[in-house]
Amino acid sequence: MQRLIPFPSLALHIPDGFLSLPVSLFTWIITLVLLFVALRRVKAEYEERAVPLMGVCAAFIFAAQMINFPIPGGTSGHLVGGTLAGILLGPWAGTLVVAVVFIVQAVLFQDGGITVLGANILNMGLIGTYGGYYLYKAIRSTLGRQSWSSMAIATAVASWVSVMAAAIATGIQLGLSGTVPFTLALGALVFWHIFIGIGEAIITVITIGFIWRSRPDLLYDPPRSYRRDLG
Repeated sequence: MQRLIPFPSLALHIPDGFLSLPVSLFTWIITLVLLFVALRRVKAEYEERAVPLMGVCAAFIFAAQMINFPIPGGTSGHLVGGTLAGILLGPWAGTLVVAVVFIVQAVLFQDGGITVLGANILNMGLIGTYGGYYLYKAIRSTLGRQSWSSMAIATAVASWVSVMAAAIATGIQLGLSGTVPFTLALGALVFWHIFIGIGEAIITVITIGFIWRSRPDLLYDPPRSYRRDLG
């Protein structure tokens, strides 16, 4: 996501007061429904040993988001983490992890508004976790599930697309709310997040590559056979 852009209302962390009531309520409904479904699926399908991994993943994403990387134009971006959480934990547990991260950011650090938290979780977390994971899964299945090259390509593409999808969703919400004209909102958000998505893809591939080498069993969908090296 982007920080220090020319228009504060064009960051992915939407502040309070920038969304109309109907748009905000709509995003809250979608977010709460998806979180409810995710919670039920985690309770039904995940073992207790997954809980510590969820905590570690949440802590890593939270810490990684504190590190900014420069992009053209004198601004910066940082990890969103939805696709990363989905690849590590699956879409259900990953959804809960990123939701907790964004709630903590909003409440403790005022990074995004409280009343629009539903939109921020939906845009930056749920779109990336659900959409990013299933896109990653589809690409990996097409290219060959057991090879590192297919996993790296799937991870990079899904990470980049998830950031772009979040930017487009944010622009649509701001446009519908009348905060910013559609052309400005979508144009500015999409342009800057082309570069931020590249940073997201690089960080996610490096992280997943390290886990692939060291502990591939921690991945939600690990390879049946793997090599310790990526050559």
